[in-house]
Amino acid sequence: MKDLAQPFWIKLKGLLFLVIGIICAGLLLLDNLKWQTALLLALAIWSFCRFYYFAFYVIEKYVDPGYKFSGLIDFAKYLFRGRK
Repeated sequence: MKDLAQPFWIKLKGLLFLVIGIICAGLLLLDNLKWQTALLLALAIWSFCRFYYFAFYVIEKYVDPGYKFSGLIDFAKYLFRGRK
């Protein structure tokens, strides 16, 4: 499969991720309408975003500037096996 190269399709893909996330979060909250559920969902989303930032920005900019990750699986391999 070829990488996306056209800006329109890249933006559309990002927008679809946002729409999927909003729909899923809304359905979870409708299924269990409590403030604790909303708080836990918000914290889970925030922490996953921070982990993603850590994996792809902090590691590349501050820990190992010479290594570029291609995805979360590549990042996990890097953490457990070290740099090749």
